[in-house]
Amino acid sequence: MARGATHAVAARRRGLPLTLQLPARGGLVKALSLLAGAAIWEVLGLVLNFPWLPPLSRVVAALVELIRNGEILSNLVVSLRTLAIGFGVSIVGGLVIGAMMGRYRRVEQALGIYVNAMLFTPSLAFAPVYFALFHLSDWTRIAVVIQFSLFFVIINTATAFRTVDHSLVEMARSFRASERQVLLSILLPASLVVVFAGVRIAMGRAIKGMISGEMFIAVVGLGGIIQRYGSQFDSARVLAVVLVTLVLALVLGAAVQALDRRATRWAD
Repeated sequence: MARGATHAVAARRRGLPLTLQLPARGGLVKALSLLAGAAIWEVLGLVLNFPWLPPLSRVVAALVELIRNGEILSNLVVSLRTLAIGFGVSIVGGLVIGAMMGRYRRVEQALGIYVNAMLFTPSLAFAPVYFALFHLSDWTRIAVVIQFSLFFVIINTATAFRTVDHSLVEMARSFRASERQVLLSILLPASLVVVFAGVRIAMGRAIKGMISGEMFIAVVGLGGIIQRYGSQFDSARVLAVVLVTLVLALVLGAAVQALDRRATRWAD
């Protein structure tokens, strides 16, 4: 408590809100952590000299080469298109189905067993089915992305709706609110914190599904580059693409987190 009060007083003296001071300090810690990790990677790569662990400098050089010849950018566009469609379908479908399951007991009883079964079944087990249905089209990879992410959104949304304080619904009913008003004005806002937790997990899962689909179904996109250079035992180029994937995951995760903070600012 005393330390928090000290930070608040110092922030006010500098004329800046405390909410701007703490993220700045957290960003510095993250930057130092990344620099330390990069230094450790470089040292281990030089000292150990393992074929599967090249120094970071060699990986960055391979990444620059892949960017210059256009291999990264062209395949990144393919991967992002697959990710955007698959994740968009997962969000819309997950929110609708999860809200219905969380609000109506009969819907949960009817669909819950299927949702839980799909949640715990290995996602790539359905890849041959999608391949048989869609062949080598984009929809095969999109289906894998949906398989990886949809059911996490459904489960979290249903849980969020079920854990909303029932007294809020009773109050809305006492003012003769319609079912639509209860859903949009009471249940959805009150459940956003838990819903966004599911969306963040689903985003990470969607990126995994994107790479897995591209590696094991159709050798295209970032996953296709990993598969191609992995078969050639070119670890520098493989790790270069992995770095691109990590940056993509961090950027998209930060975007979801920023949207979460904006939408759930009231919860602070």
